[in-house]
Amino acid sequence: MIRLFLFAFLIALPSAAGAIVIRDDVDDSEYRVPASEFPALVDMPKSGHGVLVAPQWVITAAHTIPRNSRLRKVSINGKSRRVERVVIHEGYRRLPQELIDQAVATGDASSIVAFVSSSDDIALVKLAKPVTDVAPVALYEDSLRPGEIVKIIGKGTAGNGTTGYSLGVPSRTELRRAYNEITRVDDRWVCYRFDAPSSALALEGALGNGDSGGPVLVQVEGRWLLSGLASWKVIDGPVLSAKYGRYGQETCNVRLGHYLDWIGRVIAGQP
Repeated sequence: MIRLFLFAFLIALPSAAGAIVIRDDVDDSEYRVPASEFPALVDMPKSGHGVLVAPQWVITAAHTIPRNSRLRKVSINGKSRRVERVVIHEGYRRLPQELIDQAVATGDASSIVAFVSSSDDIALVKLAKPVTDVAPVALYEDSLRPGEIVKIIGKGTAGNGTTGYSLGVPSRTELRRAYNEITRVDDRWVCYRFDAPSSALALEGALGNGDSGGPVLVQVEGRWLLSGLASWKVIDGPVLSAKYGRYGQETCNVRLGHYLDWIGRVIAGQP
């Protein structure tokens, strides 16, 4: 049995987007929200998200940046915005295809666990012009703790915790939001588990493939602050035949508190 850590936006496997994965006993309409719920959400090309954190800056997971082509445009609040440049964290490393092939062939994913856990999956995108019609989202400068509740947002075809969802579904449809409880925190990552209804929050859910770079928000004094970005998840079972999004699955997100100095230096134009 393979227990494999995979990115939420799979580069080496067929592209997919699962968006918010919801409880099987709650109607999907309860999770759907209008774009006004979070206008600072950024749509990356084809799949994946980012968040507007300054008038001219978007933050996202590094693996949402196109691998073999230049990132030229992103969409914010339904409008196309030209990109001036991209700054990927110097500690980011793309997951080599050979490591995935090795894990699939042998069932031993320890090398992928070590590789992904030690990579800095974060990037900043500078826009050609400041955004004036959307307010940026403030960063959470404290550290999340186990037991805290976060809100997650994303687009795509939702699955549910009983059936999961399959790769190859449409990349974008409705905007959805859900909530989850933080289960563990370390330097780079903050993680939550998708619990079954008997122990779940009323609108519990998890981000799916294609929602990498999407926001993980924490409420502080009535404001929702950006504390993390969707990045990768734990997959139990054979990679190519596993059903993604089932109850019990763990999702890990970039912990932005770990990168506050780096974010500040890049936006300020420092080396």
